[in-house]
Amino acid sequence: MDSVTSFKGYGKVDEAQDLALKKKTRKRLILLTVSGVILVAVIIAAVVGTVVHNKNKNSSEPTPSSPPELTPSTSLKTICSVTRYPESCFNSISKLPSSNTTDPEVLFKLSLKVIIDELDGISDLPEKLSTETEDERIKSALRVCGNLIEDALDRLNDTVSSMDASEDGSKKTLNSSRINDLKTWLSATVTDHETCFDAIDELATNNTEYANSTITKQLKSAMSSSTEFASNSLAIVSKILAAISDFGIPIHGRRRLLMSQQPPEWARRRLLQTEGLKPDVTVAADGSGDVTTVNEAVAMVPKKSLKMFVIYVKAGRYVENVVMDKGKWNVMIYGDGKDKTIIAGGKNFIDGTPTYETATFAIQGKGFIMKDIAIINTSGAAKHQAVAFRSGSDFSVYYQCSFDGFQDTLYPHSNRQFYRNCDVTGTIDFIFGSAAVVFQDCKIMPRQPLGNQFNTITAQGKKDPNQNSGMSIQRCTISANGNVTAPTYLGRPWKDFSTTVIMETEIGPVVKATGWMSWVNGVDPPASIVYGEYKNTGPGSDVAMRVKWAGYKAVMTADEAAKFTVATLLHGGDWIPATGVTHQLS
Repeated sequence: MDSVTSFKGYGKVDEAQDLALKKKTRKRLILLTVSGVILVAVIIAAVVGTVVHNKNKNSSEPTPSSPPELTPSTSLKTICSVTRYPESCFNSISKLPSSNTTDPEVLFKLSLKVIIDELDGISDLPEKLSTETEDERIKSALRVCGNLIEDALDRLNDTVSSMDASEDGSKKTLNSSRINDLKTWLSATVTDHETCFDAIDELATNNTEYANSTITKQLKSAMSSSTEFASNSLAIVSKILAAISDFGIPIHGRRRLLMSQQPPEWARRRLLQTEGLKPDVTVAADGSGDVTTVNEAVAMVPKKSLKMFVIYVKAGRYVENVVMDKGKWNVMIYGDGKDKTIIAGGKNFIDGTPTYETATFAIQGKGFIMKDIAIINTSGAAKHQAVAFRSGSDFSVYYQCSFDGFQDTLYPHSNRQFYRNCDVTGTIDFIFGSAAVVFQDCKIMPRQPLGNQFNTITAQGKKDPNQNSGMSIQRCTISANGNVTAPTYLGRPWKDFSTTVIMETEIGPVVKATGWMSWVNGVDPPASIVYGEYKNTGPGSDVAMRVKWAGYKAVMTADEAAKFTVATLLHGGDWIPATGVTHQLS
């Protein structure tokens, strides 16, 4: 059993190791903070100046005080200097023959090639290492890592292919929409790496012998380079390409970056009007449909289809674990109501399944829509980590759904997600992950855990400062599900850059006056977290006795809160209107 002082969550390392890591991170953050603004300004001035100089080289228009043109080596060094790992950035890209350029976009593309080559080189390592052990828990963690490496590779290859798609030759600029797409997908790649490490680290949570496993250490070591490379590419797009985009300067005129995948024309039929809709496949447990299980319907979904594939699940209880992999694009699944159509599973960590794989329902492919369905993990509090629903689907929408469990109920893993009029019930860290996610008009309901446990509603997992992920709970209600006597908190910072905001939400008396708790008991989180509250109501919203963390703002300004709306955190949420789901941009 776990007390408030002893509980260790998903991916949690021991407290001594965690404290050492946080001290090291704080030192790095101080150095980055002192030099960051000045450094970026100098680099942008140099790179943009070179771009403008090249742009006007053959023009008759005068170029006022053009700076000296950068050499390829200097250009690469200046670009790499904004990354967290400048040495690995420069060394990896400079080895490529085509790095003899000053074009920032070309150098960025080369940084993507570096990640892809590295991941491709180790993609079969988890499977090879799995043959060297008979331990099923280690095999399971390796399987998670193998799947995440494949997901990252697939996403990166799709991105590069789309970036290289030729157009009509007209010049294009790197607009904010394209930049946000790149940030999102690279943020997801960083999260994929971190999730693999979490799966390895959680092995040692209850069994220290796993901490010294040579097999898992070997995989971590092999992934160290791709981890740095992914962070480097994310930094380049966040700090260099984004800044150049703000100048509106065409960089690589005959190419275009990947546009947001908008829902196909079919999706403009309103989600709210599913009555009379003809689905592609109907699931009915009583045999009155096309198939009797959800998995049979999922097997019929075409690979990477641009046409919406519709699955209707009739009222009933479906006991199965559903996994929709990265190739299942543009799928809509709807039921007869969250109290009628229920998908239930019971996988959990205590019985030997990695947290990532415990999900009753998991979706990776983009463009996913779910409506009027309940997803339950039936394991109960004693089984610890037991996910009901996990999503890594970009441009995904969830409407009038229910997610029911105890610890780790809902896992918005990565990419951009929107939840509206949904119910979420759980105990410890029951909404966790590193997606860019907004909850609107949802019912968030902590329930009674085991006798010596606590409730934490959120545990956001942002690991890299350049990730554009974050969790926003807006215009929702937070209230107890039944009689709850356990200490209940709005959340705890899971990673060094954890980002969570509760705003315009009615908070019930179930939430303690301190509001939040640290991941490591008695130790404040690093100042790099972004936590805050804005215009909340209800007896649990009083901020007078809230925590005094450096990274927490008990009373955010309107401008600060605006960064966590659909319009900003989800970059306009332009895929949401096509579904017909009611939402507020601000």
